[in-house]
Amino acid sequence: MQRALSRLSSETFDVLIIGGGATGCFTARDCALRGLKVALVEARDFASATSAHNSKLAHGGLRYLRNLEFSLVRESLRERRHLMRIAPHLVRPLPFLLPLYHAGLAERLKLRAGLTLYDLLSFDRNRLEDPGQRLPGHRWISKTDAVTREPILAGDGLEGAFEYHDAQMYAPERIALECLIDADAHGAALANYVSADRLLLREGKVEGVTAHEVMTGAVFDIRARTVLVAAGPWADLFLEQATGRQAAHKLIRSKGIHLLVPQISKSALTIEAGNSHLFALPWRGHTLLATTDTPFSGDPSTVAVDESDIEGLLGSFRKYLPSAQLGVEQVQFFYAGLRPLVSDGSKDSYNVSRRSELVNHGADEQLDGVFSALGGKWTTSRALAQTITDALVKKLGAKANPCATATTPLPGGRFDRFDQMVRGYQKTWPGISTLRNLAHMLGARLPAALKGAKLTDLASLGKSGDTLAQVRFTLDEEMALTLEDMVMRRTGLGQLGPPSPAAVEKIASLMAAHLGWNEEKKAREIDSLAPIYRTAA
Repeated sequence: MQRALSRLSSETFDVLIIGGGATGCFTARDCALRGLKVALVEARDFASATSAHNSKLAHGGLRYLRNLEFSLVRESLRERRHLMRIAPHLVRPLPFLLPLYHAGLAERLKLRAGLTLYDLLSFDRNRLEDPGQRLPGHRWISKTDAVTREPILAGDGLEGAFEYHDAQMYAPERIALECLIDADAHGAALANYVSADRLLLREGKVEGVTAHEVMTGAVFDIRARTVLVAAGPWADLFLEQATGRQAAHKLIRSKGIHLLVPQISKSALTIEAGNSHLFALPWRGHTLLATTDTPFSGDPSTVAVDESDIEGLLGSFRKYLPSAQLGVEQVQFFYAGLRPLVSDGSKDSYNVSRRSELVNHGADEQLDGVFSALGGKWTTSRALAQTITDALVKKLGAKANPCATATTPLPGGRFDRFDQMVRGYQKTWPGISTLRNLAHMLGARLPAALKGAKLTDLASLGKSGDTLAQVRFTLDEEMALTLEDMVMRRTGLGQLGPPSPAAVEKIASLMAAHLGWNEEKKAREIDSLAPIYRTAA
C-alpha cells in the first residue's frame, strides 16, 4: 500500500472520503469492494485521533439499555460479532465482572434483568467457527468466589458480582489500517498527510476538493462526483472551513481520558459510580482505567490530558475500588480522545446517545453530492459505512456489488482459528517469544512480514513485544511516514509508556534509511515523541 498522490491529482473518483478514522476506513473498504472508484485522504495519520484514543472495546453498550435504546444495543451486539468474524486476531472475548457493594436485592434483580436482556439481544453471538471466540451468557458469582478470583474486589459491603462477556480490540488503529489495505487491494486511492481544504462547487454541486500535501505544502485538486466528510470531531468544523458557512448540523464533543497502570485484575471490571460507570480493563499485561466524559469546546487538535484529569480519574477509582490503592506514581501512560456526539437534547454528554447520523447536504444547503457521517462509535462503524455506501451508490445511480464487509475477513483475519494459527507459527519459528503479539498485530499477514527476517529482527524492542521485523514490513507495506506513526499505530511500542532510547534509535535509523531522512530530520522525529508523554500545561 503506497500513497496515491499522482492518482489523487489526476483522476476523477466516484467518491472522495475526507477522514481516515474508523468510519472513513470502513467506508473506503465497502466502496472499493462494491466496485466504486474511491479515494480517501487524511490530514494526519490514519486512525490517529478518536479511533485510537478510546477504551479499545467492541461492546454492545450494556448501559444504553437504561435509556431504552434497544435498537442501538442490538446493532452494537450484531456488529461486535461481525468484528470478531472479520478481524479475529484483533477482536477477542473479554470477561467482565460487575461487583455489587451494599446494593440490595432490588438492585441485583434490576441488573439481572438487564443482563438477561443483553444476552437475549445477542442471541447470535456464538455463530462463529472458532470456539475461542465464544461468549457465554451472564452468571452470578458469590462474594467468596469473586474475591478468590479477583482479590482487588475485597471491600466493605461486597455482595458478589455478575459476570458477563464483551470483546476487546487488541489494536483498534490496526483494524482501520487493514480496512485500507483491503481497499487499496481493490483499487482505492489513499493517502495520509493530505489535508482537504475547500470544497469545489459548481452551481451548488460538488466536484471535489482543493487539498494540500502536509509534508511539502503542495496544493492540488481532487475531483470526485460525491464527497463524504468522515472527520469525526472535526466534521462540522471542516464544513464551515470548506464552505465559509455556518454548519447546519453541529456536534457535541465529549472528552474521555484513559490511564495505563500495572495490571490489577485478570477480568475486566465494570464499577457503578453514581450516575456513571468506570472500567478497569486488562490490556497487554496492564490495566487501562477508563473513562471520563466531560464536554469539550476547544479545537479538537488541542485535546490533551492534564494533571487534574489524572487525579480526578484516580480519585474516582480510589473511592469506588479502594483496594486498588491507585496513585499517580503508577500511571505509565495516558491519553485523551474526543467523542463526536449527535445532540439528542440530553443535559450532559454522558447521557447523549452514541447513535450515528448520515447527513445529505444536498438541496437544502446547496451542497449537492456532499454527505457527512456524524456520531457513532467504533463497534458500529462497519454498519454506518454500509449505510453510507448504500446512499452513495443510490446517489451515483451506480450498479454495485452487494455489501460483503460483514462476512469478508480483513487481510490479517484470513485464518480459521487463532490459537491454532499461533501454534502453527510457533512450530515454524520455534523459540520466538514475540510470536503471539505478532500474530495479534498481523494475523495471517505474519508470514509475509517474517519472510527473510533475521533472528535479531524478532527480538522484542520493548514491553509490547513489537520487533524490527514489523518495522521493516510496515515501511514497505503500511504507509508509515513519521516515527510517531510507527511507534504509536503500526506497532504498539509507544502505547505502554515511553519506549527506550535504544529502541527509538534503532527504529529511527531504519526509517531514516528507508525514507531518506538526514540526521537533522531524524533528530526532529525522535524529539517529536516527547510531547506524547507530557501532560498539558
